[in-house]
This record gives sequence, C-alpha cells and structure tokens, in this order.
Amino acid sequence: MAQYGCDTASKSGEPLMRKASALSRFVASGIAAGVLLCGCGQPPVPSTASKVHAPAAGRALARGIDQANLPAGTIYRNPVSGRDEVVIPDISRTALLIGDSQSEPADGWPRLALAALGYRVHFCGLGGTGFVAANGRTGNYIDALLRGDWMLPLGTPPLIVIQGGGNDAGRGATDAQIVANADRLIDALDERYPGVQKVMIGTLGRGANHGGGRRSQVDALLGTVAARHGMAFVGVGDWLTRFGLTKDLADSVHMNASGRRSLGTLLGGRLRELGITAPPSGGAGPLAIAGQGAAATQ
Repeated sequence: MAQYGCDTASKSGEPLMRKASALSRFVASGIAAGVLLCGCGQPPVPSTASKVHAPAAGRALARGIDQANLPAGTIYRNPVSGRDEVVIPDISRTALLIGDSQSEPADGWPRLALAALGYRVHFCGLGGTGFVAANGRTGNYIDALLRGDWMLPLGTPPLIVIQGGGNDAGRGATDAQIVANADRLIDALDERYPGVQKVMIGTLGRGANHGGGRRSQVDALLGTVAARHGMAFVGVGDWLTRFGLTKDLADSVHMNASGRRSLGTLLGGRLRELGITAPPSGGAGPLAIAGQGAAATQ
C-alpha cells in the first residue's frame, strides 16, 4: 500500500485538504453526468471522498465539468496519464512544491518563502526521499509521481518548485543517477503542466570551503540541471555558513524553528530577485489535461 505524501496548505501553513462531499450530494449537483464516481483510492480510504473517472482512457475531460465544480479533495483519474490527481482549493494561487524533509513541515523554509510571496502550497514528497533516494514504500520523486505514491494537483498551478538533493548526497547517489532522475522529473512536469514556471532549490549545506562535502557538490550539480532546462535556480549549498545559520541547526542538516524562519526570509528575497512574483488574483482557471495542451482546456 502506497504512502501518500501530498498536502495542501494555506499561506499561513494551515492544512487545507478537505474531504469531498458524499456521493449522493455530488451526483445531485448535476455536474458529472455520465461520469463514474467511486470510493477514494487513497489509503486509508475516507468514507466521504469522491473519485471521478473520465468516460474513456485518452479522452479529454467530460464536457460540463471544470475545477470550480469539483469539491476539494475529489480524486480525478487523468485520462491521458492514467494517474490520479486531487482537486485542491484555489489552484490559481497555489504553488506545487516537491521536496524532502526541508519542505515537509508546515513551517518548512521553502513553504515559508512561498507563503511570503502570497502562494498557498500543495506539497508532494516525503522526508528521506530525493531525486534518487526513496523512503520505504514511497519512491524517489519521479517514481513516486509515476506510480502514484503522491498525487499532483488537478488543474494548472502558476508555479512549480522542486527542492532536494540532501538525501541523495547522504546515500551515495552518483551524479549520473541524480541528473537522469532530475531530467525525468522535469520532463514529466513539463508534459503535465506545459508552460508553467519552474524553480529548482538546491541542497542546503555549509559550502565547499567549510565542510559542505557532497551536499555542496549536489547543490552545484542541480544548478547545472536547472540551467539546461531553462529553470531559475537558487543555490543554497553554502547558506548555513554564508548567513551564519549553523547556530540554528537542530541536527546536522535540519534547522530549528528560528533557522527555518531565517531561511524562509532569505529564500523569499532570492525568489523575488529572480522575478518570482505573487500569484495572479481571481478564481481557479480552466482545467487542462496532460498531453493535450490548450486544445484540452474545457
């Protein structure tokens, strides 16, 4: 049974994933005529969750159904990718964040930075994972995405942020393995969310001249991956020493609450320098299905 590591949080860090309405209420709304509803496949199975299947594999989203009409928490089977996706509130103001234990806490510093810019956050990932590293039954980033260990959001987020590398550095992943899986992940996200702005955040460390070791090497490596894909990159491989934050380490690699706040402020400022601005105002935009581009927008 897969372990699901996605959650959605507001700008304040408060979880926002709400269970979908009961089946009878959803059918009564009349928005899903001809679309099958069944129990949620996400373990453990919530008694009130709804799952929506497209009429046939490879077909676009059923006519008359859009994100505004699907209750938050609804699980939708993407007819092109064949993977389950989850409806989240206010997708037009939500950043998709893929990461490890640096990002996982509600007050993780990447989340704090995005919140400071005005984004809600939908997190996909799990502590102990990375581009190559897995954690128990939850795979590395690309494997977890492809086999459904966690679910991407339905619709189109305005920003995608990928953070990680620390667990890869700690478990001896080679440069070739990291690059290959990072490329696969970025390609999969490009296919699912074409044209969406993406940012890579490197591996937090002490810097090559201060004992940063493999973590600083992986940070630099991820910078080259981001450059090849035309992505903005924030290197953090020397931030612990450059900004005097070693005093705020809770252990050898994780920050205490004060350190997370400091890193969140630093990262938010760096994202602004890179031109990452507040999300657009307004409601959820049109819903697009992976692999079908603008023609699939309903």
